[in-house]
Amino acid sequence: MNKITSTIKAIKPLDKAAMAKAQERQGTLTKPPGSLGRLEELSIRLAGVQRKPLPVIKNKVIITMAGDHGVVAEKVGNWPQEVTAQMVGNFLHGGAGINVLARQVNARIIVADMGVARDLAAHPSLLIRKCGYGTQNMCICPAMTAEQAVQAIETGIDIVSAEIAKGLDIVGTGDMGIGNTTPSAAICAVITGKPVATVTGRGTGLSDDQLKHKVNVIERAISCNHPDASQPLDVLAKVGGFEIGGLAGVMLGAAAHHVPVVIDGFISGAAALIATSLAPVVKEYLIAAHLSAEPGHQIMLDHMGLTPLLRLDMRLGEGTGAALGIFLAEAAARTLAEMATFTEAQVSEEEAKK
Repeated sequence: MNKITSTIKAIKPLDKAAMAKAQERQGTLTKPPGSLGRLEELSIRLAGVQRKPLPVIKNKVIITMAGDHGVVAEKVGNWPQEVTAQMVGNFLHGGAGINVLARQVNARIIVADMGVARDLAAHPSLLIRKCGYGTQNMCICPAMTAEQAVQAIETGIDIVSAEIAKGLDIVGTGDMGIGNTTPSAAICAVITGKPVATVTGRGTGLSDDQLKHKVNVIERAISCNHPDASQPLDVLAKVGGFEIGGLAGVMLGAAAHHVPVVIDGFISGAAALIATSLAPVVKEYLIAAHLSAEPGHQIMLDHMGLTPLLRLDMRLGEGTGAALGIFLAEAAARTLAEMATFTEAQVSEEEAKK
């Protein structure tokens, strides 16, 4: 039994008994029933994920994975490929958007080089886990080999498992990779069955003509490789990315260990499509942090039956949205655990309902 298969086998449905106890406690807290809206729903789901009536969100990690993409040779964006490596350096030195938001929510950042196109200098906070020096140009051939697709997912499983061994209550997913909205749109189109033009957005700010070209590139890639929508590893190999595969592995590994996963935007959404196609029960462990400005993201979330917590028109990636989602998850867990009940506060429940 390989690592992916054994991990999937370990993923179980949420603990209904823990959820029932959390629901019961919500009904005794000093507030009108349902008055905390989706925070109440989130606290109950966290109880089911962690398998305890009072979930705890204390040890927080955001795993940001980086990789380059051969399809940038088709000029699908406005940024040079070198920016991927440069932004990894920015992450490591604490200057990126994800660093600011992670500090605010007191989350550690794990930066993993899954396939940056050049060698990066060693750094204590950098995991070098290259599956290759960037993917191949998916307009000409598969983005990666089948073996590399498996390697990417297994690497994600290993990385999150190592963090769980240190103590982890929740994990967020983030990405960095110039051109990675292109494979993400391809994955979305293949798995959801929606037209490429419907799921493809402007990425870092494309003009109308550039957007048409990007759509054409994705259509050519799908036509060239014929990815099988019923085989998620085939989709990943033919039109995916190393960081996308790694993030899918993070989701599988976290779910197998009963750890909730807060997913970021469009690229994390593509990884979630791969993960939930491999193991549908994984969607119960996923918390959609926000709705990206990329049009395909809503389609991804609808396909998986996920509702985003926030709608802020964000499209930065890196795990920035996940950081905000982690804040809300902690708020949900703490209100469930720390609010007084009517009995504890000596408040008349009947009077409170008037």
